[in-house]
Order: sequence, then structure tokens, then C-alpha cells
Amino acid sequence: MCKVSSSLYSQSLPEARRDAGGQTHWVPNTDVYATEEGLVVKVELAGMRREDLELAVEGSRLLITGQRPDGCRAPGCKFLVMEIHYGAFECVIEIPGGYDLSQARAAYQNGFLRVDVPVAAKPASKTVYVQIAEVK
Repeated sequence: MCKVSSSLYSQSLPEARRDAGGQTHWVPNTDVYATEEGLVVKVELAGMRREDLELAVEGSRLLITGQRPDGCRAPGCKFLVMEIHYGAFECVIEIPGGYDLSQARAAYQNGFLRVDVPVAAKPASKTVYVQIAEVK
């Protein structure tokens, strides 16, 4: 399992950057951990609304995208410290084998997005008998 680069990011870039159009892109803080039931992906997204988030599954990748609006600062303000990122973000997480992304469930509460990815159901082991042909 790893957090991978998205189309917006390179691992060598700082945490937030501006594209050619002047738009800021950033990567949210993310925890991924395993439990007996499956994987838990927890993403820190303070100040966002649930409807500003989108989750998608592409193969074994979980894509989390969204937009944190920057409507809280006064026009013409000059920052002394700026550590909160605004604008578009994209987080891509490669989920290892053994987990069923098609059964993932997500919830957003208190600024945290939590995605639960259950362990893949193991096929019932059944005995298969192979007929032995008699060679003449």
C-alpha cells in the first residue's frame, strides 16, 4: 500500500503548488491502517463540506478529490504565516491485494473523511475431484 503521485503532483514537489492557471493544488494529511475487518483510510479535510468531496475507484486505486474554498480571508490581507491549504486537491492511494474496494464505505465527520475497505471474501474452499481416465 502506498500513497502515489497523482496527475497533479510529483513526489519531489512541495506539499502545495500553483499550476499554470494560478490554481493551488495540495495533498491532505492521510493515515492508512489495517484492522481485522480491513483497511481504514482517514483523510484530514477540515473546513470542507461533504458535497465538495468525490471518491472514485480505478482498479486497485482509491482516488479522493475535492476543493477547499478560500472565502474566509479579507481582501488584500498579508500573511505572516500560512499553513492552511486551499483550492483543489487530489489524493491517490494504492490499495494492496486482499481488500475489496467495490465494498468500500465512506463517512465524513468533524473534518475527517474515513473510508473503510473490507478484507476480500475468501472463496469457499471446496474439494474438486478429477476423474482419472483409464488408458488402454
